[in-house]
Parts: sequence; C-alpha cells; structure tokens
Amino acid sequence: MNAHARVAASAVEAAEIRIAAYDWPALAAELDGFGCAVMEKLLSPQECRQIAGLYPQESHFRSHIHMARHGFGKGEYRYFRYPLPDLIGGLRSALYPNLAGLANRWNERMGIALRYPATHAEFLEQCHAAGQVRPTPLLLQYVPGDFNCLHQDLYGDLAFPLQVAVLLSEPGEDFTGGEFALTEQRPRMQSRVEVVPLRQGDAVAFAVHNRPVQGTKGNYRVNLRHGVSRLRSGMRHTVGIIFHDAK
Repeated sequence: MNAHARVAASAVEAAEIRIAAYDWPALAAELDGFGCAVMEKLLSPQECRQIAGLYPQESHFRSHIHMARHGFGKGEYRYFRYPLPDLIGGLRSALYPNLAGLANRWNERMGIALRYPATHAEFLEQCHAAGQVRPTPLLLQYVPGDFNCLHQDLYGDLAFPLQVAVLLSEPGEDFTGGEFALTEQRPRMQSRVEVVPLRQGDAVAFAVHNRPVQGTKGNYRVNLRHGVSRLRSGMRHTVGIIFHDAK
C-alpha cells in the first residue's frame, strides 16, 4: 500500500473503540432491510466544527469540484489528499471491517464472486494494484439553492458496496432543507425513496450501487442512488467516507 495512505495506529485504535460502541447486528439488519442505517452521534459537535473548518485550507485537498460544471447538481466539494486527517483516516479504517462482512454476504446473495478482505489496508492494496490510487474521502459544502443530484460513487472497477456520510452541521440552526435521500430502483416496479433524518454528528451508512432483496423466488438486485435535496437557508457541511480509492 502507498505509504501516504497508511493511518496512524493510535488514530485507528481510538476510532475502533468508538465504533465498537454501536449495535452492529442491528445496523446490519437496517442495511439489509432498507439499504441504509444511522449511527447517531458518531462525531461530537467540536469534531464536526474541526472537520468543517478544514474546507478553506487548500493543503488538505487534492481537488476542488464545482458540481454545476459537471451536471452533478449545485454546490461544491473537495477530495482529501493523503495522508488523511487522523480522525477521518481512523474512522475509515475502523468502519471497514464492520461493513466488509455484510458486503461479502450481499455479494454471495447476488451471485457475485468477489469477496472483500478483512482489513481496509488489504483492500486499499487491491485498489492500488488496480490503478485506483487517489483518495476518495471528501468534504462537501452547500449554500442556499445547492443540491446534489442522485448518483453513485464508483470511481473505478473495484468499488466497495457501502459508504458512510457524516453530517457536520446542525439542521434548523446552521441550515434548513438539504435532506439526505436514497432511491432504490426495483425490477418492474416503481422506485422507492428513503429520506434519512440526521442531526449534527450523525452518520448514515448506505449502499453505493446494488444490494440484494429477498423476493418470493429468491434474491434479486436493486439499484441505488443517493443525493441531497435543495438547501433552503444557511450552510451545510458533510464528510463522505468512501472506502475504495479512485483511478
């Protein structure tokens, strides 16, 4: 693995303690049933302000995207560069093993041969061997009128099927509007929409692309996309933790 992608052991250990406090069987059941699950108060208000405060600091980022230029919506975001901030890198490493088992079960149910390794370091080695070497965690900023079109964060042939977003701003105080939404396109049926209420520091884990659903004749795949509704007022920051790297 690229040496710059390595995360300090102390940051990972601190994140593992934090992550272990959640009821992972219950979260897995939510993900199985609805394609998303909320982890309340993953970050403290101080940590949220700390991460959001990085946005204007160019040294932390590898690129700056204006969504309107690409037809992605309206708003902007920045991709972090390696090495990631300790808090984000630690969470990325600590969250992955808790999601990898579910990801492997999903692939088995969908008849996909690929299996994901036990640790994030091993998975990043696979990404980098495939030419996907650019870090994908990102920090998003929305102001009134901004929105994020429904999309999938794939970035290459090797894509981990789950990701996590953490809301860094407080609804009703820092902003209004800007709800996180997830859609499922089901075969020969109308799409289903899930709107996820979040408070400052809450994280939502959700399916990136496909997930299996149990039907009367066995498992079938649904296709998922996620986005953010129009911001009505204020400013909204979110950090996205994507586990695969980009080409």
